[in-house]
Amino acid sequence: MIKAIIFDFDGVLIESASIKTEAFREVFSRWPDKVDEFATYHIKNMGISRFVKFRYFYENILNEPYSEAIGAEMGRQFSDIVANKVKQAPFVSGAKDFVEMNFEKYFLFIASGTPEAELLDIILSKKINKYFRGIYGAPASKFEIIMKILEAYHLQRQEAVFVGDAESDQIAANAAGVCFVLRQSPAENTYVESIIRIPDITHLTKVIGDLNT
Repeated sequence: MIKAIIFDFDGVLIESASIKTEAFREVFSRWPDKVDEFATYHIKNMGISRFVKFRYFYENILNEPYSEAIGAEMGRQFSDIVANKVKQAPFVSGAKDFVEMNFEKYFLFIASGTPEAELLDIILSKKINKYFRGIYGAPASKFEIIMKILEAYHLQRQEAVFVGDAESDQIAANAAGVCFVLRQSPAENTYVESIIRIPDITHLTKVIGDLNT
């Protein structure tokens, strides 16, 4: 029986994945010949920390040294661009209703690649913090967060589901041994191979019901 549901945030609970993509394009706009290459990498790795992506951009695309100072400055620019836009972004269809109706039935968690303090600020602005037993962000990885939840709440792997929208989410769920449900984005993640796909969160109740039969 499913006891816990772990949600990614951007593109799963909030329609903000495209906001992040455009923000990366803006931050890297002074390298116009490199932006498309990075955007491809970002879309394939939407669930991981922006600081991992900054490092990848410098070391693997620009082939230049990366430092924490560079990452901090890019992180500041990125946060300035996205903070208010994400707060204003709509919920994914069915997401708010699902958490409001099911927070007493299941243990609900958020596991995001967004820095944790920034994530908490956004969730407080959305007034949904009370529905979640735990809200976790970077620098912890999705795999580390899932394992922490399983241990802290004495859950068996088959008792938890991870709902994500990126290949990196699927990899983390598979590594942790929990069921993965893909929120199928209309534009950015059609390449992700997943047995269980939903177009939005209105379909999650049926998925959980099917897993429990």
